[in-house]
Amino acid sequence: MEFRDLKRQYDFLKEEIDDAIKSVALSGAYINGPAVKELENELAEYVGVKHCISCANGTDALTIASKIWNIGPGDAVFVPDFTFFSSAETIAAEGAVPVFVDVDEYTFNIDCKDLEAKFSRVKAEGKFNPKAIVAVDLFGLPAPWPELKGFAEQNGLLLLEDGAQGFGGAIAVDGEKKRACSFGDISTTSFFPAKPLGCYGDGGAIFTDNEDWAAMANSLKVHGKGSFKYDNVRIGMNSRLDTLQAAILLVKFKAFKERELDFINKAADLYTNLFVEKGLVADCREELGHGKMLMVPQIPQGYLSSWAQYTIRVKDSESRNSLQAFLKSKSIPAMVYYPTGMHAQTAFKGFADYGPCPVCDSLCSTVLSLPVHPYITKEEINSVVDSISEWRA
Repeated sequence: MEFRDLKRQYDFLKEEIDDAIKSVALSGAYINGPAVKELENELAEYVGVKHCISCANGTDALTIASKIWNIGPGDAVFVPDFTFFSSAETIAAEGAVPVFVDVDEYTFNIDCKDLEAKFSRVKAEGKFNPKAIVAVDLFGLPAPWPELKGFAEQNGLLLLEDGAQGFGGAIAVDGEKKRACSFGDISTTSFFPAKPLGCYGDGGAIFTDNEDWAAMANSLKVHGKGSFKYDNVRIGMNSRLDTLQAAILLVKFKAFKERELDFINKAADLYTNLFVEKGLVADCREELGHGKMLMVPQIPQGYLSSWAQYTIRVKDSESRNSLQAFLKSKSIPAMVYYPTGMHAQTAFKGFADYGPCPVCDSLCSTVLSLPVHPYITKEEINSVVDSISEWRA
């Protein structure tokens, strides 16, 4: 069994992907070919924003956003503690200070109450200028954007959506479905192969409604170009999405919209329903602490996840390690995202500390992600659940 079976996906899409690759190879337009602009237009329309600017990877997308906003020394940027390193790395790389915010224990996304508390401490200390919030659509589930938007507007903060794992997710806002990568003043995503929409290498994109920021993103990603590539008006970087990856993404995006997002939500629902049927699900946090019970992912009312991961929780690290080893003995891969919070990363040692993140610390010891992808079979899901039930016994 594969954790995220990209080979099986290729089998389903082989003819179209092979044709797309061949078309680019024959065209000779390997950089900035027509597939790049076509992809950007389709993604912008799907997400519901004016501009999509593709780039080389999701980390570069975050970096470009930081550069557009002139985030740098003296600035404080609020980042969830439970996330992938690049969410905070790109802030620190610009000379700013990432302030780590705890997360909700049920959704794993940024905790607005702790955000308010950390913001108040930074303001009271007066050492750094609160500049922006980076919120992550973790494991495919959009962050609590309505609350975040209100807080950001109230306190003059810029809002950056790290949608690297969230593309395809959505929230019903005032009766209208708004998609992930449309919530931030600038939003970003990643096309790393294992992401909900992934290419066959690295790739990323930036989304915004702001004309000036879109123009600057297009400049920054090509060495700070002005009216043409040898007219350099700012210090930029080399961060283009190549035509081959764009062509592959066009094929995969069609499948994503037509069936894969639906397929993976049905797979996640089947996991949850089977866990409930077998009596494996803890109804409360206290119950999780007794025996080999599980907590399954929580999707708030009105939210849609794109399920980058299906992540359960167990009692403690000993139980997690035991379950992971047991599944491995059954040839079932299970992964830990993430074993270490941002505040505990060696690279951030000595950075400003504005308080603990106890939920993150707990999650790092208790989460385990199970195999999930659009083409996983009912039999495979049943096998995973049966194995966990056997481990519990």
